[in-house]
Amino acid sequence: ELCGRSAECSIHLEVIVDRPLQVFHVEVEVKDINDNPPTFSVKEQKLSIPESRLLDSRFPLEGASDADVGENAMLTYKLSPNEFFILDIIKKKDKDKFPVLVLRKLLDREENPQLKLLLTATDGGKPEFTGSVSLLILVLDANDNAPVFDRPVYEVKMYENQANQTLVIWLNASDADEGINKEMMYSFSSLVPPMIRRKFQINERTGEIKVNDALNYEDSNTYEIHVDVTDKGNPPMVGHCTVLVELLDENDNSPEVVVTSLSLPVKEDAPVGTVIALISVSDQDSGANGQVACSLTPHVPFKLVSTYKNYYSLVLDSVLDRESVSGFELVVTARDGGSPSLWATASVSVEVADVNDNAPAFPQPEYTVFVK
Repeated sequence: ELCGRSAECSIHLEVIVDRPLQVFHVEVEVKDINDNPPTFSVKEQKLSIPESRLLDSRFPLEGASDADVGENAMLTYKLSPNEFFILDIIKKKDKDKFPVLVLRKLLDREENPQLKLLLTATDGGKPEFTGSVSLLILVLDANDNAPVFDRPVYEVKMYENQANQTLVIWLNASDADEGINKEMMYSFSSLVPPMIRRKFQINERTGEIKVNDALNYEDSNTYEIHVDVTDKGNPPMVGHCTVLVELLDENDNSPEVVVTSLSLPVKEDAPVGTVIALISVSDQDSGANGQVACSLTPHVPFKLVSTYKNYYSLVLDSVLDRESVSGFELVVTARDGGSPSLWATASVSVEVADVNDNAPAFPQPEYTVFVK
């Protein structure tokens, strides 16, 4: 609940001690235990496979998911013994895996109109957990050439915040059949979740995938789109591919500056090094776009001291004298490393409190008065 699918999970706390003002930083690391079994989104996956499919034809399956991370979420798959299919495992770019059925013996609809197999997923935890899904394979007759893409996986890189209707990729499958068996329709696979269907749209006739909703790198930087291409034969045959969309970060988030725990007013006899305030900065962007540098109004008796990552202390840098200057208006500026860079400011009013450091004084040491 704290960190979702992130492998590293930590909570950052600030402990503030008053009089004198000090700050301590606490980082609590939350480690995963294997308390979630692998789960499939459905109890039964149906595959319609024509009897004319050639040996070594491949049929992607929906893999299991495991709410744990690391070794506890490293899944291995096993297929129930059968004479027609073996299981192949494809490693994705993000080190995840998905199972693929590989045909090793030709199907004959007249002998076996349907097959029932069991796919089992086992995680890498100790003790291990398993989950399973039934595979119902319907053996179809007729149309003997499926549409094919020229590659199983397409990788696309594009910047976030693209306008709607921006072209992501133009898919083009081919079919060796003729006539109506060669006419194809493109669609998102049933494995594609509703969130991706909102973000992208596909032209079922041309195979163009376009942006349909705001793409924000800070929400998600990768999208995995499974696409089916189906011919109009009877029965229809289906080809598959996966489009991996990787978003590139743009500097579209300004830094944020938060000033907390003001120790005001400051006495004019406060020693150099006294902490006046605590300041934290943040930026939702990544890389250089999210690297923030802080600066302070020049020519003031204060300075910023970095204490921990994006945390700073506002510290007295030289002696104060209320009789000379009774207050300061400071501006803290945070600027990120993007090009062009974005920035934000926060104002801090520092009042200098009086200390009894001046004796009463007459304008002159001696007065002469004439009295009649």
